[in-house]
Amino acid sequence: MTRNKKAFTDEEALRFHARGKPGKLEITPTKPMATQRDLSLAYSPGVAAPVRAIAENPDTAYDYTSKGNMVAVISNGTAILGLGNLGALASKPVMEGKAVLFKRFADVDSIDLEIETEDVDAFINSVRYLGPSFGGINLEDIKAPDCFVIEERLRECMNIPVFHDDQHGTAIISAAGLINALYLTGKDIKDITVVVNGAGSAGIACLELIKAMGLPHDQAILCDTKGVIYQGREEGMNQWKSAHAVATDKRTLEEAVKGADVFLGLSVQGALTPEMVASMADKPIIFAMANPDPEITPEEVAEVRDDAIMATGRSDYPNQVNNVLGFPYIFRGALDVRATTINEAMKIAAAEALAKLAREDVPDEVAAAYQGERPRFGASYIIPVPFDPRLIREIPSAVAKAAMDTGVARMPIVDMEGYKNKLSARLDPTQGSLQVIYEHVKRDPKRVVFAEGEEERVIRAALTFRDLELGHPVLIGREERIRETMRSIGLDSSTALEIVNSRVSDRADAYADFLYKRLQRRGYLQRDCLRMVNNDRNVFGACMVEQGDADAMVTGATRNYAVALSEVLRVIDPLPGSRVMGISMIIVRGRTVLVADTNVHDMPSAEELADIAMQAAEVNRRLGQEPRVAMLAYSTFGHPSGERSTLMREATEILDKRGADFEYDGEMAADVALSKEAMALYPFCRLSGPANVLIMPAIHSASISTKMLQSLGGAEVIGPLLTGLSRPVQIVNLGATVSDLVNMAAFAAYDLDSTSRLVR
Repeated sequence: MTRNKKAFTDEEALRFHARGKPGKLEITPTKPMATQRDLSLAYSPGVAAPVRAIAENPDTAYDYTSKGNMVAVISNGTAILGLGNLGALASKPVMEGKAVLFKRFADVDSIDLEIETEDVDAFINSVRYLGPSFGGINLEDIKAPDCFVIEERLRECMNIPVFHDDQHGTAIISAAGLINALYLTGKDIKDITVVVNGAGSAGIACLELIKAMGLPHDQAILCDTKGVIYQGREEGMNQWKSAHAVATDKRTLEEAVKGADVFLGLSVQGALTPEMVASMADKPIIFAMANPDPEITPEEVAEVRDDAIMATGRSDYPNQVNNVLGFPYIFRGALDVRATTINEAMKIAAAEALAKLAREDVPDEVAAAYQGERPRFGASYIIPVPFDPRLIREIPSAVAKAAMDTGVARMPIVDMEGYKNKLSARLDPTQGSLQVIYEHVKRDPKRVVFAEGEEERVIRAALTFRDLELGHPVLIGREERIRETMRSIGLDSSTALEIVNSRVSDRADAYADFLYKRLQRRGYLQRDCLRMVNNDRNVFGACMVEQGDADAMVTGATRNYAVALSEVLRVIDPLPGSRVMGISMIIVRGRTVLVADTNVHDMPSAEELADIAMQAAEVNRRLGQEPRVAMLAYSTFGHPSGERSTLMREATEILDKRGADFEYDGEMAADVALSKEAMALYPFCRLSGPANVLIMPAIHSASISTKMLQSLGGAEVIGPLLTGLSRPVQIVNLGATVSDLVNMAAFAAYDLDSTSRLVR
């Protein structure tokens, strides 16, 4: 397996960070600010009441302010990712990115703070007085050994969690993998020998954590660039290295790994050789975690050992040691019990919970990413994947319990099962749909036609699709024009790309014959069909897919949606028993809903509405979510009444007669469908919670509402996703971005209707 290539240019990354509001964060009020009364409550004089309450009882700050869900991500930029010491200001994009991950994976609000000093004392003094503002401090990208001093002293003088993720994040995730690797090999942590290569912050933290889990001190050897850290060594030593020095006559990494059970690498590419691997004990455990290139690759290990268990820091190999599995959920648990610190017990609890999760049957959301083959606990699956929706439920609760057990929790949780349920509700699992789809198509790559191949956006999208290893793109267009466009935008015009010119293709005559047989009784002559095949790239691309020369197609960047769909329908039939329709995916404020039909049926009948509901529910299941379908209208259960409301009611009755196997109800207004509180006014409503599939009464309401949400409500709208065709085709909207095209190409390769094809 080859390493993932960078799927974008530096210019594109800069445009991503600059477009719209520069950066990746903004502050959004959580309370209404629409009236003078709202403003008076939010500021003066309304703030006086919580101010007095907090002054009397500081703990109420967690009740009346955002402190209890706010983490500061702090750096001085002295060790930025793999880029080194580039300064505090240069670290800001990384720190903003870390804040985004906190929000995305654990619904933790955070703000980045960049401190422009390399003086340890000055840095500590800048941070130590921030306790009233935040519920926790996440230190990031600070060079060793400064990071050890800074974290230790801040933990001593602050009464909120202080956590240096570069140290402890990697330690926790690798410890989880080690627990499971030992389980699989039948080894006990008290009996193994471990070699850690890399004596920086992460390497020392890994060693300290597994020692806290039971590894005897004298059964671990720490190595740095000068070799083994042994008792009596003077060169290149400091107090943190000295704490792990052992009495040994071994002096090199090669000597240290001979007979060792475990190798933990946090160093550089090539540090571990195949010869060293061959010298290790039976069933060796090798975690080569150097980034972006590991100390040794799984392929190199496989050449000399067939009994090794491996993990790396890379997403294109099994068992990725990814810090995002740890820090969001660890802080989530610590914040929820108002912990004063994150101690060893909490870290071990997180590692054990991660390990346990990998041993359990995986949910559909994860199985979908493995091409329908459900991964099972074993040598290639010892660490959960980041889009596993159970992480938010299991890891914070384990951390919270450990905090309570060790006496550092200021607000213990009484109902742990209720707490877990609340955690599950914080994030919608469907937010991981894109990751699930990407992982799926990577494992089953398809040939995807990009019909408008001469467009700059389409070329960039095709290259991104290929570089992300999502599949094999096929551009339709004139090669000389495509190569010239690539040169003009600074891309390598010699890049290998499959380009098909419809005018000179040797498949044109066969496609024209096929099309003539379809259209000869609809007023088309043979030459008309040949002209369409030669000149209309949508027709040609659809013929490629229909005739098996490609697997899927994406188009629409240069043409009106309805025009593009009509051209595709000349070639590809609807799926028997299905309706061709569009479903928009709306992601906003941690919730994901599907909206149908947003682009095909103008004024659907009750029968058509029932069909749309059933098809949308199946798509939602295909995306890994159990559907709760609301048949929307401006009325709710009969009041007030109207023609479209009556149709939605009739559609619900049709679903009753069909025995639909998913939750549904209607007619109801959108606020009732989406609000648990509003729904409670109707105790007879059959939905168990807020709807995640909304069926619109007509195309105008669907189109208006989704576009308003996108423009005014800050929602991310993906689609409309085209469903109901007998072959997978997706059509983007005019003005689609490169990311839109890549996402829709991935949806085309994923094939939202594949389950229906199997059933029928």
